[in-house]
Amino acid sequence: MFMPVGTQATVKSLQPRELKEIGSQFILGNTYHLWIRPGDDLIAKAGGLHKFMDWDQAILTDSGGFQVFSLADSRSITEKGVTFKNNIDGSTMFLSPEVAMKIQNNLGADIIMQLDEAVPYFETYDYVKKSTERSARWAQRALEAHKCSKQQALFGIVQGAGFRKLRENSAKDLASLNLPGYAIGGLSVGESKTEMNRVLDFTTQWLPENKPRYLMGVGAPDSLFDSVIRGIDMFDCVLPTRIARKGSLMTRFGRVVITNHKYKDDFSQLDENLDDYASTHFTKAYLHHLFNTNELLAYNLASIHNLRYLLKLMEDMRAAIENDQLLDLKEKVLEEYGYNKANARLF
Repeated sequence: MFMPVGTQATVKSLQPRELKEIGSQFILGNTYHLWIRPGDDLIAKAGGLHKFMDWDQAILTDSGGFQVFSLADSRSITEKGVTFKNNIDGSTMFLSPEVAMKIQNNLGADIIMQLDEAVPYFETYDYVKKSTERSARWAQRALEAHKCSKQQALFGIVQGAGFRKLRENSAKDLASLNLPGYAIGGLSVGESKTEMNRVLDFTTQWLPENKPRYLMGVGAPDSLFDSVIRGIDMFDCVLPTRIARKGSLMTRFGRVVITNHKYKDDFSQLDENLDDYASTHFTKAYLHHLFNTNELLAYNLASIHNLRYLLKLMEDMRAAIENDQLLDLKEKVLEEYGYNKANARLF
């Protein structure tokens, strides 16, 4: 499944009812940002994230670790946790496995994540080893601190960068905790797609086959196929909505940059293969006009379209798996999409 990203308790420019109309059953919320604004205590007072944002489907929240290590300044990491200055007002904050659990318990998401260090992929072996072993200890502490186990499923996060033995050790350490599911972190952060696939090849074999596996931050069609083939079940990514707001549409026959002048008088549908409201009711010429005049509706329609493209792609993958036709579907979709094996990039 693919989860649209709702960083601030909203998928940008979309209403919850629109997400349900296009088949979204799960969305992702961002613990770091919601902790800072409006605050997890306020959201708990509102009745939890589901009620706060009027979303009656499932929600996954991350631990906040990625944002702490990528956005915050002046970080100091110890066994206890990480001290940092937040990116909004510069105030000093402290995040530990226990604090991350407390925040996510307040948010009330259905799946919650352990705190780990989002270690840079190209760090040294010694640094990655130390970080990965600490993250495994943090997973144990998160499990002990978790107070809502019947209502919230706690996932561990496998780290280890590109080092086979460290990935194996991390996966085995987390599997020993018998958690409801497992995420694979530290990928899609600048390494090549070939390298990402190499890591997945030797990581998934150490994770239980009867528990969901979640690859964080992946949303390009070719990477979705490559990862599902390697045993990944769950994905999230800002890609479809981020590029939508810039006028890039994901269609059956490849990317359409709708701001291009050639679409000014193109009255064809956005994608005849899709069944969402945006794709079936509006033409390329109309969306070109909306972007050209900076109308807010442009962001809404383009985002609906791109998310429906990925959600339908996952639906098609599930059906193909049932019929043992996943490799055939991959070949057909990527050929139509115009996947370029020479540079291995779609965006």
